[in-house]
Amino acid sequence: MKIRREALPFLGISIAVGLTVGLVVPGSLVVALVTLLATSFVVFFFRDPERVPPFDKEAIVSGADGRVMSVSFHEANEVLKTRTVRISVFLSLFDVHVNRAPLSGQAEFRGYFPGKTLFAFREKSSEVNQHNKILITGAHTRCLVVQLVGPFARRVVYWHSHEHAEPVSAGDRIGMMKFGSRLDVYFPQADIKVLVKKGDRVRAGETVIARLRAPQKLGV
Repeated sequence: MKIRREALPFLGISIAVGLTVGLVVPGSLVVALVTLLATSFVVFFFRDPERVPPFDKEAIVSGADGRVMSVSFHEANEVLKTRTVRISVFLSLFDVHVNRAPLSGQAEFRGYFPGKTLFAFREKSSEVNQHNKILITGAHTRCLVVQLVGPFARRVVYWHSHEHAEPVSAGDRIGMMKFGSRLDVYFPQADIKVLVKKGDRVRAGETVIARLRAPQKLGV
């Protein structure tokens, strides 16, 4: 299985600490076991399995692995400028943390916003926590992707250009959240029909979370 290169610093730290303590306490089975467990967890956490998105142009896929925390409706979004539906997915430490594009289109980085580190399952965290915003403009709708930091996930990463929009396809890897957090995706409410509900398990790039209501082009 593919492992993200972001794992390398953490692997280096766990191995270095294990070797250092092993030299101080030679022959320690406990040290060897702890080092093995730490290294195994890093490899497990930074795994990046292949995913196959559905061959359906009207399907919108989940941007993260995890459990649907909520499906909620909101008034005019500051980016989308219309009434929106938000699908929030909570990632535990045991979920794959690579994020993927929910739909095909032009992905534009809208900035990193510093803030608090409340637990990501709290509703207020969507307003005040540190986060990245990415706007994906497709042929028939738009999606605002918000990578939210929790108290343990101290960094979110967006891998595409921060300077200009780039094309992405549904299911493409776009970034990562380190050590548990939450992904919110916003859509114009009139554009989509939501297919998931609170408590559902989803897989990034594969699980269909919504479908387009009508093949109407933006601006028409």
